[in-house]
Amino acid sequence: MTYKEKKYSGLQKFSKEKFPSSISLHKAKKSLGQNFLKSLPALKMMCDQGEINNDDTIVEIGPGKGALTQRLLEKSNRVIAIEKDRELVDILKEKFAEEIKNKKLEIVEGDCLDFEPQKYNFKNNQYKIIANIPYNITGAILKKFLSCDKQPERMILLVQHEVARRIVANDNKESILSLSVKAYGIPKYIMKVGKRFFSPSPKVDSAIIAIKNISNKNFENKNEENSFFNIIKAAFAHKRKILRKNLEEIRPLPTVDNMYKELNIDIKTRAEDLQFSTWIKINKYFQKN
Repeated sequence: MTYKEKKYSGLQKFSKEKFPSSISLHKAKKSLGQNFLKSLPALKMMCDQGEINNDDTIVEIGPGKGALTQRLLEKSNRVIAIEKDRELVDILKEKFAEEIKNKKLEIVEGDCLDFEPQKYNFKNNQYKIIANIPYNITGAILKKFLSCDKQPERMILLVQHEVARRIVANDNKESILSLSVKAYGIPKYIMKVGKRFFSPSPKVDSAIIAIKNISNKNFENKNEENSFFNIIKAAFAHKRKILRKNLEEIRPLPTVDNMYKELNIDIKTRAEDLQFSTWIKINKYFQKN
């Protein structure tokens, strides 16, 4: 464990008077992926990584019992919390009645995957997503908000530990997931959060990741964006095959071989061995040829 993980991994329990009595009666719903974070240092780290100021608009996915919401409201004058669980919506409305009245907080009842940023007059890169997300829809959340027309400026997410490691590719082995995130922003592993710091405790540890500098700068248009994803999906379709064999299925062999020569790629290279910057070059090459 690193110094940072030791510093922030301690569990500090919340005082009961901060919560409506109905909170203790609510049982987590496994179907909604509910695991409530109980570590104050982890909550603080998420807010710190958000670099929140009063003028920021924060979107929180799955606020649960409001532990993170409370800290976001201490830093921002506008928080939009999307909650699918009707019981928790009622609890949040009771707990944050004053903030809702003052229009600092808006509770949106519904599925985060149905949330449309443009309906809230968001401009591109003018809101931040900070959330302990339902882990069973991590991929869908990343895809929706990273590729949408009105992208967030950054995303600070608590995800499964193994997923966090895959996203940042700590082992220098890329995947469809890591490349899909890097296509839009710069992911960074922040800290591990042990499973014992959740209620109920999940089966696996978690981690905080930050995705910053989100944009569409790697793609000149939608065709180029779609081409990138078609290429990496084909490239990783058969992991045991070398990259050249996989690319043959979507491009003529002479084109593939010319690309290898121009970009100086080893003929024995596998898809996972190429860094993100090379994938962008491959996509540009195929778009021109």
